[in-house]
Amino acid sequence: MTDSAPIYDDKAEVRGKLDLTNAEWQRGDDSSDPDGEHVEVAFVPHTDGVTYVAMRNSAHPEGPVLVFTPAEWDAFIAGAKDGEFDEPW
Repeated sequence: MTDSAPIYDDKAEVRGKLDLTNAEWQRGDDSSDPDGEHVEVAFVPHTDGVTYVAMRNSAHPEGPVLVFTPAEWDAFIAGAKDGEFDEPW
């Protein structure tokens, strides 16, 4: 058995409790195909005073939603700007 790093779940109090009912989903592109698959994000305030970022696939709006803390979102955006997620070819 290998040791692993401890897991810190900084969204434990939010998981499953973030109200997305009135979320204003935004798309990051101006695609001419409104029915295609797009990444959508919404900035959702929570009762803990933090605004979380929710992300989903527009083709499956009832499907899973990723939730980012502000620090996670900032790191994601910084990585994208730095090319961290660019295809290798």
